[in-house]
Formats: sequence, C-alpha cells, structure tokens
Amino acid sequence: MKLACKSQYIGDVVVVRCEGRIVAGEEVQFLRQEIEKSLLETKKFVLHLGGVAYIDSGGLGAMVRLLGTLRAERGDLKLCELSPFLMHVFEATDLKEMFHTYQTEQEAIEAFSRRTQESVQVSRSSRPKVICVDSSSDLLAYLSAILKRCDYQVYTTKHLSDATTMVKSTHPRLAICGPATQESVQAFEKFRQADPAMQILILPADFQASEAGQAGSDLVERIGALLGAHG
Repeated sequence: MKLACKSQYIGDVVVVRCEGRIVAGEEVQFLRQEIEKSLLETKKFVLHLGGVAYIDSGGLGAMVRLLGTLRAERGDLKLCELSPFLMHVFEATDLKEMFHTYQTEQEAIEAFSRRTQESVQVSRSSRPKVICVDSSSDLLAYLSAILKRCDYQVYTTKHLSDATTMVKSTHPRLAICGPATQESVQAFEKFRQADPAMQILILPADFQASEAGQAGSDLVERIGALLGAHG
C-alpha cells in the first residue's frame, strides 16, 4: 500500500496523518514534500502513524533527517498513535525517546507547549569511533541515529574519497560501507589502506529496504561482536 498523507493545522502545529508504508523511494519523497509545503508557516509537526503498517531502514532514516532539519530551526517532529509494529521498531532501534512519541494526537500537540530538557552529552573522547559511507543520505541518517544511541562516535560521508581523508585524521575502529562503495576496487583499497587496523563491515544490498527494527538490532549486534572480537 502506497503512502497517503493528510495534513491539518491545529493552532501553530501541523498534524500529518499517514496511512500505508514509509519506505525508501517515492513514499519517502512524498512524506518529505508533505512536510516541506508547510515549512514557511511552522516548524512544529506531529506525525500520526496509526495507519502506517511498515517502515524500512531508508524510511526511518528519512524521518531522522526531517527531525534534524526541524530541530535545527527550533522546531520538532513528534510522533503519535504508533502501532505495535512501529513501537517495536523504535524500541529495537532505541530511537523512541529521540523522536518523542505519544499515545494520542492531543498529547503530542500539547507537548509543544512544554519545554523539553536537553540530553546530557557523553564525552566524545571515550566513545568508539565509527565511519559510515553510503550514497544515500537517508541511510546515513538512519545509521548515525542508531549508532549514536549506542554511544558510538559517528562520522558519515557519501563519498569514498572523503571517507579516506577522514579515516586518516580520525582513525575509527570500524567502517560501515554500503555495497556500492566496492564498485571501484582501486578506490576501496586506498580507503582500506588508510588505516589497516580499521575493521570494515559491508552492508548487504537490500539493507536499506529491510524492516527498520530488525535491521537495526542485527547491525548493532554485528558491530558489538566485531569490535568485541578485536577489542
């Protein structure tokens, strides 16, 4: 089922009621456009997700990017009416608190009148460094959100050449690479040699289209096992 959205102003908050699937591609673009058409009037949005039956990694990554854009402009994106499936996804990826989820639409709207306490930042120097490389901004946002919630220090880039430079200066313990990063054997070998001690994890071709909760929990488990084995 394709994504359908209906927007309604309630005071200075826009409630976007969604039905269908939030997945990478046309659905993500449609959701982004639905938000963008009201950005001149407000930066306060509630996503009513009671009718959303499925979200993949790319879709969740797109929501993370929207959240970051709105908060950078002193707005917010709050979620309400999550189905049991979506609740599982946000709990599995540990992103429930990041997004501020509410049981009802009214609670989400009223939350805009209350100040939220900023989270205390963990010292960056004590966290393992991970670099993520992929051509998709949505996927990078998804990876970054999940890994930061697990107390990793995360760097992201869409270009392997930039990643090579970043590796030389930051010396991450792990690189997470999209499948397309191996298309140029020479460039990938140069990247790998930038820090031979760095572990490399290649994502499967279907990762972005995978169910977001399971993909996230599996990835965190793989990272933990990989870094633990080479601790």
